Amino acid sequence: MDLGDNEPDLPPFINVVPLIDVMFALLTFFIMSTLFLTRSQGLPVNLPKAATAKEQQIPTRVTITVDEKGQVSLNREPIAINDLAGRVRTLVGSNQDTLVVINADQKVLHGEIVGIMDQVRQVKGARLAIATQK
Repeated sequence: MDLGDNEPDLPPFINVVPLIDVMFALLTFFIMSTLFLTRSQGLPVNLPKAATAKEQQIPTRVTITVDEKGQVSLNREPIAINDLAGRVRTLVGSNQDTLVVINADQKVLHGEIVGIMDQVRQVKGARLAIATQK
């Protein structure tokens, strides 16, 4: 009687759990890395909708963001409205092809946006655009 033959032979198999773990880690990495590829120039606000919105293809952009509380930011840095023209003038410099984009929350009052537009219009060479959602 041979004691080594009492155990039944198990068929060979491949454990796929580590493979699934590796694939999930790779998928997570690619999803997270693509989130950082988007170019966010302003702060997150609820933009108003416009059916006729068109994307502007200008290489140089300055972004002014106005959140729902009325806080104004220039390229993500808080700024007072009275200082806006001087800072935009510095950023535009001698470049005549600079687009100044206003990202304003839809709850911001019309008068505040007009005041910001007035400050931007004082800068020679700055082209003005208002960001919307399609």
